[in-house]
This record gives sequence, C-alpha cells and structure tokens, in this order.
Amino acid sequence: MSTKPGERKLQILQTLAAMLETPRAEKITTAALAAKLDVSEAALYRHFASKAQMFEGLIEFIETTLFGLINKISSETTDGLAQTTQIVAMLLNFAEKNPGMTRVLTGDALVNEDDRLQVRINQLHDRLEASLKQSLRLAEMTQPNGTDPGAQANVLLCYVIGRWQLFAKTRFKRAPLEQWEAQRPLLLG
Repeated sequence: MSTKPGERKLQILQTLAAMLETPRAEKITTAALAAKLDVSEAALYRHFASKAQMFEGLIEFIETTLFGLINKISSETTDGLAQTTQIVAMLLNFAEKNPGMTRVLTGDALVNEDDRLQVRINQLHDRLEASLKQSLRLAEMTQPNGTDPGAQANVLLCYVIGRWQLFAKTRFKRAPLEQWEAQRPLLLG
C-alpha cells in the first residue's frame, strides 16, 4: 500500500504529537517514533533530516493554525476588546484540544532538543504578544481606559503561558479554559 506524497510526513508529525500527549520523564526518540509507526528509522529520515526538523514541522503547524485563527478573528471582529478576548480564548482552547502541541508551546517537549527550537517558540510567543497588543491598541483607540496596551498584552500572554504550563504539568487534568469566564474580567476589565 503506497502513500501519497506528503501523507507519510503528516503521519509522522501526527504520531509525534500523539506521543507528546503522554508526558513521561523519558525523551521521545526516533527509534520509539519509528516503532510506533511500524517503520524503520531510515524511513523517518527520508522525510526529515533530523528529529529537530520533525519538531520544526510541529511548530510550523502551530504557527499556521494560531495565526490563521488570529487573522480570522481580526478580520471578522472590529471591536479591539472583543478581538483580544477571542484571541485569548482561542489560545486556551487550542491547547485544550491539542495537549501534545501544548508541550511544544511551553518548551517542555523541547528540553534536550536543538536550542533553535526554543528560540523559535520564543519568537512565536513574541508574535502572539504583538497580536494581543495590536488588538488592545485598537480597543484603546475606540474605548480609552488609560491602560498601556503593551503591558496588558504582556500580562495576557503570561496568563496564557501559565495556563498552558498548568495544563501540561498536571498531565492535562487542569483545563486551560478552567475559570476563564471568571478570570476574564480581572484581566480585561
């Protein structure tokens, strides 16, 4: 049974993400990934030059998904505060639906991996903060409240990362959206 071009690559990334959903102390190896897929390690390397490239593929998927959703929210919602609220809720919801990806977003899955992967996640966090800041600037222009959009965006990003961390560290028992409705007014007024 042959697979279409790109299909095996996607299958490898999906399996890696699924393996990340069961956090354990041991590192995910290419041997374990290959065994899970019932292929040789050489077969993995036909699609990816290294394990770091596999993680880069996951990060690209995360970036494409998150910023695609942020762009959709920004184009459909003209109210800056509503945009901000929807973006934060979407980030929390994404983590809840994708526990393996949450471990990548927090950097937990990247420990002992190539340093450039953590740099890439840090850049993704910076871009998320910039998106929040842009929505908060829009809110400040239409409904001034004297809050510094940059400072508030940073607090919101810290909140989101904290919720992701709590989700990952509790082995996915404490949902990122838990108490969001009660906490939202504290964060956004």
